[in-house]
Amino acid sequence: MKNVRKPAVAGQFYPSDPHKLKEELNLLFASALPKRYTGVRALISPHAGYVFSGGVAASAFNQAEEIYKRVFVIGSSHRMSFNGASVWSGDDFEMPYGSEKIDSSVGNSLTANFPEIFTKESSPHTFEHSLEVQMPFLNHKLTPGYKVVPIIIGTNRVDVCKEIAAALKPWFTLDNLFVISSDFSHYPGYSDAVRADTETKDAIISNNPDQLISALNRLKGERIPRLSTPLCGWTSVLTLMYMTEDDNSLEYNAVEYKNSGDAPYYGDKERVVGYWAIVVSEKATSGKFNKEAFMNNEFILSDSDKSYLLEIARESVVSAAIHNRPGKLPLEPSQLSNNLKTNCGAFVTLHKSGKLRGCIGHLTGEMPLWKMVQQMAYSSSVNDYRFSPVSENELEDISIEISVLSPLRKIGSPGEITLGKHGIYIVKGHRSGVFLPQVATETGWSKEEFLGHCSRDKAGLGWDGWKNADIYIFTAEVFS
Repeated sequence: MKNVRKPAVAGQFYPSDPHKLKEELNLLFASALPKRYTGVRALISPHAGYVFSGGVAASAFNQAEEIYKRVFVIGSSHRMSFNGASVWSGDDFEMPYGSEKIDSSVGNSLTANFPEIFTKESSPHTFEHSLEVQMPFLNHKLTPGYKVVPIIIGTNRVDVCKEIAAALKPWFTLDNLFVISSDFSHYPGYSDAVRADTETKDAIISNNPDQLISALNRLKGERIPRLSTPLCGWTSVLTLMYMTEDDNSLEYNAVEYKNSGDAPYYGDKERVVGYWAIVVSEKATSGKFNKEAFMNNEFILSDSDKSYLLEIARESVVSAAIHNRPGKLPLEPSQLSNNLKTNCGAFVTLHKSGKLRGCIGHLTGEMPLWKMVQQMAYSSSVNDYRFSPVSENELEDISIEISVLSPLRKIGSPGEITLGKHGIYIVKGHRSGVFLPQVATETGWSKEEFLGHCSRDKAGLGWDGWKNADIYIFTAEVFS
């Protein structure tokens, strides 16, 4: 007889109807923060009901790569205490949309080689929600073919967490994803939650396990009203940090924060639960794209980089007009600089006799910069719905402008926008709009006009729609 794990919280934490679940996931991912990091090894994702934490979870999973061999989903038991950790080594996890395939070979290896800390006992999994609620996000985001290794930690002993980490570390590689399921503070007031959760987050992104332990003990000692725990999955997070602490090639980054008080219609600011999306990824190294420097306008493409990108763009515009296909790459990819091989967003803008003739781009880097410019130049020539395709007899009058974009950063108020320096991305639900930084300079608009035109003309939210939408800013290195 098959040992299939049945859903325990479908219809409570997330919709049990597969069509409604897919609709909700589509909405959550549509409004989530876009991908900012590459070489992603691990995520910290919340596990509350989707109405409260689903948006933060989607922002966490948006950082993942598309393809992994297997996914380790790790959570701390909410229902029972036991030594070590329980690995689900049975058959599939049954879900409303189908099933998640289990890599039982990994579970068998762990329990065989480390019987003192890993067990195949299935009872900790039967009613535990922390792993189950992550599965629909995996199914929605990742390319099919991965297998799951579900692990529930039952210990509260720091030394055992370190042993679990040592056993799991050989699998902490680029072809595997580790999803750490954890909410943050439980039940303080809104402002106390924000403060406590920020302190806990800062300790986690330090990649120093001792700093996390100290922060948790300090917060517990403060006797914050109604705070039952600063980090409900602290043993799972600590286990992750013991896997990464000595690896200088990795970095932790905080992606998004909310708490249950932010949930529309249901948010109670007197007693809240905190949620952080945090990512562990390959660290930016010398010669690679420096996100922080670019945000401060300190990331500089060389003149040869710019000239080459313009050459690529011109080749694509010409090839689009004559052959209806992107241009060829003038050099072999191995001959390109590290900057040109780095994934980052870019827009290509075409002008004819000083007037706009096409503009298309991507806000985030889904491909190397040279390829992004090649594809966007082609798309600007033939796919901008506002214009007919560029024809061969127009080519001599076409000028090309390229904008290489920094990562998006969510802002709390329009006061953080500097006209001429920052572009804006306004999003609410399925609607979104973007203006490049140079739009404000070219139009002479005030900040209110900049926001209003983007909200009304680009996002379709109305002139004041930006006031109730999420606003992100970015910088751009512009050359033509």
